[in-house]
Amino acid sequence: MNTQDTESLEKFNTPFGAEVELLDIRFKGDVRMLRVRIRQGSRFTDLELDPVTASHWADAMTAWSGEASGDSGEETA
Repeated sequence: MNTQDTESLEKFNTPFGAEVELLDIRFKGDVRMLRVRIRQGSRFTDLELDPVTASHWADAMTAWSGEASGDSGEETA
């Protein structure tokens, strides 16, 4: 596949010095992927996720972050 268009969606640093960038990659034929690029010094890792996998990963990360921060996700009256 040849890349047609790339747009940076978000870029942030982690507490331990890694840089994370999320990119919207649009290929010819209307195929879209989310590229997660993690840079640590001169090393980097790219993960390309389809929309279904990205959604699954987002749900899992949201659940974990709520649990890790002590938020059960349930409202109390």
